[in-house]
Formats: sequence, C-alpha cells, structure tokens
Amino acid sequence: MSLPANLVTIHPYFKAHAGTTWDQIEEVLREFVAATRTEPDCLFYEFTVNGDEVFCREGYAGGEATLHHLQNVGPVIAKMLTVSDMTRLEFHGPAGEIDKLREPLAHLSPVWFVLHSGIER
Repeated sequence: MSLPANLVTIHPYFKAHAGTTWDQIEEVLREFVAATRTEPDCLFYEFTVNGDEVFCREGYAGGEATLHHLQNVGPVIAKMLTVSDMTRLEFHGPAGEIDKLREPLAHLSPVWFVLHSGIER
C-alpha cells in the first residue's frame, strides 16, 4: 500500500479497568470501527490486544483528517474511558501536519513524534 506524504498516525494505548469484561471492551471496539468506517481519509485502523491492554494502530491523510476523526469518535472515546484508562497517546507524522495538531490537542498531553527519515515504496 502506498501511503501519502502527509500521513499522520495515532497510537493510543488503553488498559482495562479491574473487573472489566472482554465483552465490555469488545463492544466499544466495535463502536470505534463502525464510526471510523465512514471516514474517507482514514487509511488504516485496527486494534491489537495484549492481555488487558488494547492498542489502536491508525493512520490518516493529514492533520485535518486526524482532527476530524477525533471529533467523530469523541463519544466512543468517552465510553472507552469508562472501562479503561488511556495509558499513552502518541501522534506521528511530518512536522507540518503535527504542527496542525499541537494546539487543538494539547489538552490530551500526547507525545509528539516528528518524521525524520524512512523508505517509501
């Protein structure tokens, strides 16, 4: 898959609360996927699980698409935070795209990773 030069990825990590069942987590993950499926600038979106930890690997065509996604899934994030804690939140992308996110997302206290180098195919 060829990815755009303005690719921004989000890397949220969640840890289920003690006593939370897998069914409760799975219900919220289905809601995330259903809401995100409607976004044309979402390039990939998937969840992986390690015990009681859930990770979402997701990519968007630029900063604006990233902000749109977060607005779109805001209610689902709120629901996820009733059954888990977000233990880490990272944004990765080119400097110009990351700069579009810094101010509107500062309240989330994310970790910002600016693209340095890589391979394109």
